[in-house]
Amino acid sequence: MATKYRTIDTETCDFDSGIVEIASIDLNDTEIDYNSQQSHFVNPQKPISISAMAIHHITDEMVVNSPIIDEVIANYKGADYLIAHNAEFDKRMMQEMDVPFICTLKLARRLWPELESHSNQYLRYALKLDVHVPGGLHAHRALYDCIVTASLFKRIKDDSGWSDTEMLEITNQPSLLSKLRFGKYKGMTFTEVKKENAGYLTWLLGQPDLDPDVEFSINYWLER
Repeated sequence: MATKYRTIDTETCDFDSGIVEIASIDLNDTEIDYNSQQSHFVNPQKPISISAMAIHHITDEMVVNSPIIDEVIANYKGADYLIAHNAEFDKRMMQEMDVPFICTLKLARRLWPELESHSNQYLRYALKLDVHVPGGLHAHRALYDCIVTASLFKRIKDDSGWSDTEMLEITNQPSLLSKLRFGKYKGMTFTEVKKENAGYLTWLLGQPDLDPDVEFSINYWLER
C-alpha cells in the first residue's frame, strides 16, 4: 500500500495563533494527487494583524462568515505523514494533529546547504520545480504554498533517497545552516570559516546560550 503524505499549510493572524486559511494536497509515495487538493477559509475569532495581511492578503472581511477551525480540521486528518515547510510553525498551529510532521525546510537545508536561501519560492525557481498552481492564487496563500511544497518534497525524495525514518530524524534535529549569521565572519560559510580560523568555531561552541541551530551546524561542519 502506498504511503500517503499530506502536504499542509496554514495562513494565520500572527506568528502565535489564529488560522485564517488551511489547505492540503496529497502524495501517494512520490506521485502528487492533484485531485486531492482542498482549502478552507477559517474564521480565527480574532482580528488579523496588518503584518499578516501584508503577507497573505487575507482580510477580516474575507473570513468573517467562514467556519471555525474545529469545523474543518477533520478534513485534513487521515494521512500517514504531514509535510510542511517550516513544520514547527504549522505543527504549533494544529496541535490536534496526531501523525508525524516532516519538515521540507530542514530537509532542503540538509540536502542543498550551498543554496543562498531555502524559502519555498527560492527553491521553486532554483530547483526548477514542476509546479501546477490554479489561477488566481499567489505565494503565501495556503493552497499555492502546499502545491509548491508537494513538488519540493517529491524532488527531495527523488534526489536524496532518504527513508521516512531518516526524514523524521532530520526534522527532529536543529536546522543545518551553511553560513554564519552574526559576528566577524557573518555571511561566510562554515566551511570557509573552518579553513580560515577553525578555532573561532571551537570558541563559539563554548559560549553560553548558543543557538541550537548554530551549535548543530558547527559540529556538523567541523566533522566534514
